[in-house]
Amino acid sequence: MNNSVMNTARLLGAGLRALLVLTLVTGVIYPLIVTGIAQGLFHNKANGSEAKADGKVVGSSLIGQQGYSLDYFQPRPADGLGENSVNTQYKLILSGATNRSADNPELIKSVKEAQAKVIKDNFVPGYTVQPSQVPADAVTSSGSGLDPDISPRYAEIQVHRVAERNGLSVAQVEKLVKDHTESRTLGFMGEPRVNVLELNIALKELVAKS
Repeated sequence: MNNSVMNTARLLGAGLRALLVLTLVTGVIYPLIVTGIAQGLFHNKANGSEAKADGKVVGSSLIGQQGYSLDYFQPRPADGLGENSVNTQYKLILSGATNRSADNPELIKSVKEAQAKVIKDNFVPGYTVQPSQVPADAVTSSGSGLDPDISPRYAEIQVHRVAERNGLSVAQVEKLVKDHTESRTLGFMGEPRVNVLELNIALKELVAKS
């Protein structure tokens, strides 16, 4: 009987020591090491890829924003977004796609309306956007609805409007777009893209200098 109790106590003691050691290693040491490496080598990404303007955080370069005035470059539509209807204490934004098929009447209607709006919004005297110039990302939302990037083509058709509204030359704004156009990842993955938030921050700085 005594041997049984001693063996049980010994096993419990070994289990407790293993628990404490594993808790220390996996719950304290490992997270501290990973956090230290992330903060040291990837500080900006580890903190949410924060984008700053005037010394303040204005968003994340990984998440698209809506509600820009026409003085700024416009992002992709966000048709898949919705408000949280479960926890009504907070107005949380739910990300997602519309999940509509290509021949869905509602999708076709929204695309046509978005195309007409892009043409109207970007019309300036001497420059008219043709329907064939409007790219897909200007009239459709991404799978998440939170895509922070637009195509260089969509940015280019906004250049004349942005230049006129901010008292800048077309050449200045074209250069701004070119400077903020990222090429394919590793040269072959994805497509060239322009981060709207970063572009608009640079635009604001350029306007302030001008």
